[in-house]
Amino acid sequence: MPLLDPTLWQDGPTLTGGAAPVVEPATGRTLATLELAAPADVAEAAVRAGAAQRDWARATHLERAAVLRRAGDLFSVHADELRDWLVRESGSIPGKADFELHVAAQECYEAAALASRPTGQVLPSEEPRLSFTRRVPAGVVGVVAPFNVPLVLAVRSVAPALALGNAVLLKPDRRTAVCGGLALAAVLAGAGLPPGLLQVLPGGPETGAAIIAHPLVRVVSFTGSTASGRTVAELAGRHLTRAHLELGGNSALVVLPDADVEAAVAQASWGSFFHQGQVCMTAGRHLVHASLYDEYVERLAARAEALAVGDPYRERVHLGPLIDAGQLERVHALVEASTSLGAKLVAGGAHTDLFYRPTVLAGVGDDTPAYTEEVFGPVAPVRSFATEEEAAELASAGPYGLALGIVTRDAARGLDLAARIPTGTAHINDQTVNDEAVAPFGGVGESGTGARFGGEANLDAFTELRWTTVRSAPGVHPF
Repeated sequence: MPLLDPTLWQDGPTLTGGAAPVVEPATGRTLATLELAAPADVAEAAVRAGAAQRDWARATHLERAAVLRRAGDLFSVHADELRDWLVRESGSIPGKADFELHVAAQECYEAAALASRPTGQVLPSEEPRLSFTRRVPAGVVGVVAPFNVPLVLAVRSVAPALALGNAVLLKPDRRTAVCGGLALAAVLAGAGLPPGLLQVLPGGPETGAAIIAHPLVRVVSFTGSTASGRTVAELAGRHLTRAHLELGGNSALVVLPDADVEAAVAQASWGSFFHQGQVCMTAGRHLVHASLYDEYVERLAARAEALAVGDPYRERVHLGPLIDAGQLERVHALVEASTSLGAKLVAGGAHTDLFYRPTVLAGVGDDTPAYTEEVFGPVAPVRSFATEEEAAELASAGPYGLALGIVTRDAARGLDLAARIPTGTAHINDQTVNDEAVAPFGGVGESGTGARFGGEANLDAFTELRWTTVRSAPGVHPF
């Protein structure tokens, strides 16, 4: 029996949001049908999760870690099946799907190690008592994950939250509800996760809002657009729910005058065109020293023209389809608006169905929409600069602060420039799309609320810090 047997998808409480097709964006074919969660379904799921969480929190760290380790192994055991779902449902090329499977396994292994981390400190006290802190599970955690890297952006919150003794309500994007939700649930169930601890609730924004507003949900981990993140933050604030937000970006790749142009273009092509540019860390602004600008544009355009675009399940391609027609319309509208305002279309700018050609725009400026906004498509706007001070100013401009790449032959020079540009991550002699389970991840400004994923950051994200004191006998007080 396959891991993802459709007849077993809805083995928990009945969902009442209606049936929805699972669509392959490359062909428009329906791969399967699933039931969506309506807002009214959230309450039952939260109560079920809360009941299961009490026993799970009392389980030993060894028991919780063992489940996460087995889950990590299962991503390899079932790699062929899971890869096919990632390719067909999310439009990933196989290499990108393999990257997700690798990171998902690593997230589970790191979460397993998290279960046995020291949970507190002994504190000094002026009273005759033992005083200490202890990290305790938050309780029920809400996770809202997007379509673009669906498995990784779900598991990076689900795995550590479970390892630390929480239950989880997971709302994957309805467009990738299998590879971003049901697949993860199937892996964890196969690893021995007790029933009720992970509730998958595919649905729309109203379902996500119901999760955030439910009184049993004490923490919400949201990954998505900045506009949606504002709504999540406002709702979470109203209900005093702790919110961790990883939002949009328009990251800069800075090419200094001493850089090797061909090496820089190789970084740039991956940074802008990986997964059709549908990544929050995508290199959305190419800032190139004026002495290298013309050669850089020419080489990047040639590389873009050479990339194959097509159905990643049936062809060997570099780029697959955009996720749906709405995303295609947005990307193409930004490109057309940019060229109408004077940007030069050097490569791409065309599409067949949902397959958008990798696009290079030259001569961009502050009035170029594809340069100033997050495109979330395979578009590389290129702008020149004259001095490092100007590069720092341009890279720092705008509301986002997620990732940064700097290409230079002098690593110390790159580090010095990075220190002047506020971002959550910075990579010297690398492009902007980087992620590892052991590393903290997050953005500043309108890119989110800081590093809230990875490593020690997960301890802060998914636990509460409790102060406890113990006296050998009841204390004496004035009255």
